[in-house]
Amino acid sequence: MTTKKVTRREFVADAGKIGLGVMIVPRRVLGGVGYQAPSDTINFAVVGFGGMGSENALELAKTENLVAFADVDFAYSEGKVAEKLKDDEKKDRPEGITLKQKFDKAARYSDFREMLDKQKDIDGVVIATPDHVHAVAAKAAMQRGKHVYVQKPLTYSVHEARVLRELALANPKIVTQMGNQGHSSDGARLVNEWIQAGIIGPVREVHVWTNRPVVYWPQGVPRPTGSPPPAPPSSPFGNPYSFRYVNTLLASAMGSYPVPEGLHWDLYVGPVAEDVPYHPIYHPFNWRGWVNFGVGALGDMGAHLIDHPYWALGLTYPTSIEATSTQWGTMPIPPDPNAKPGTREARGYNKPVSYPVATAVHYQFPARGAQPPVKLNWYDGGLYPPRPDVLPDDVTLKSEGGVIFIGEKGILMNDTYGSNPRLFPVSLAEEAALVPKTYARIPWTHEMNWVKAIKGEAKASSPIEYAAQLTETMLLGIVALRTGQGRKILYDGERMAVTNIADANQYLTREYRAGWAV
Repeated sequence: MTTKKVTRREFVADAGKIGLGVMIVPRRVLGGVGYQAPSDTINFAVVGFGGMGSENALELAKTENLVAFADVDFAYSEGKVAEKLKDDEKKDRPEGITLKQKFDKAARYSDFREMLDKQKDIDGVVIATPDHVHAVAAKAAMQRGKHVYVQKPLTYSVHEARVLRELALANPKIVTQMGNQGHSSDGARLVNEWIQAGIIGPVREVHVWTNRPVVYWPQGVPRPTGSPPPAPPSSPFGNPYSFRYVNTLLASAMGSYPVPEGLHWDLYVGPVAEDVPYHPIYHPFNWRGWVNFGVGALGDMGAHLIDHPYWALGLTYPTSIEATSTQWGTMPIPPDPNAKPGTREARGYNKPVSYPVATAVHYQFPARGAQPPVKLNWYDGGLYPPRPDVLPDDVTLKSEGGVIFIGEKGILMNDTYGSNPRLFPVSLAEEAALVPKTYARIPWTHEMNWVKAIKGEAKASSPIEYAAQLTETMLLGIVALRTGQGRKILYDGERMAVTNIADANQYLTREYRAGWAV
């Protein structure tokens, strides 16, 4: 069969003869290679643009349409966009320029609730606020039928994780993703394949560690008061500079500050029930270490580190959790003359306000079918796990963190985000090389995996159905920590209840300001 080359003139003439109505050519064809038709483009919005919100938007804006964003600090958001215009060599960064163009055109709001009410063109919402707003914003977006990409940790509390999971299960057409990007990595899939092929044998023990918050943000510090420093107290040891008095002086020395112009502090505080005066120690970035706004290093890095053993070993709810730590940062609560005599309220007490600098948490997980029970150990703040005997002496545990699976035949180690998985003894590598790739690799970024799932071209890598249970496990470490050192909580995951210490159940949820409850 021969073909005749049709000129543009002949094409136009023929189109006129037969009527343009029957000449339906896909817009992507007319647009040329790489063209994406508007009908194939996702309209996305961002809640909490500074920090990771701008990083997620940088990736999404390469192909998708940023239509709106909500942030309590426009100046900070604008600064984060400006940072992305140049690369490390001060050369123009094309993706940064694209983001700036779309950012400047996007509608902007101080209150995400107003944005969700007014912007009818939003398909999906990226939520990258401090931890305490994640669930509030995600629930509001999902109830309006919006797809959501929620930064880690998915929620601030166990209760919130349950609420979002139930909402996701009830609305399967809503595409969800938690921002633990290592879950989309090749390394994570290799870890799964090696563990599930039995390369290191049955696993009964796992160690996970991170150096955060050290060198990243402060923890273990008192809430700033700005009050005049008190006089030195009397001391039976002859020196008034006790741990408590030094912290009182530190709280005073940090001073007090007016709310900067342009920062909507009331909206920043959001669902927090108590009145937290503004101080620059909280915003930007440092909120992670403060009980009102974040869930510490465990919430920050657990989603990147606990994720891999949780996934590879098919873990479910832990049955017991215990935690130990260095000192909390506190604020003094004076005696309440109306409180019941003998209570801490009547005596006055020190209220925890910032998480300890270093924490260790120990989780016990039940057997799963033929797989044995697992003890998972978490260390942060510069604490390290014990070195396994099989680990060569010249192998250094990386300060930024990692995971060690302890198997009957050897160990598997990986770095943060599931990267660089390796086996010891090294003789196991020969058997590992024969393990087939049973987990499909994701050739896109974690953000684009979410977009592809919205378009029906892929499945979300870390949907809320999975991410909520991982998050719940992480946050149970915080529950154990707040319950008190030297104690172990027993947990019934089916009932979402601590069964042996009734008071611990208060830490599964939080008190909300009116109008912000989840």
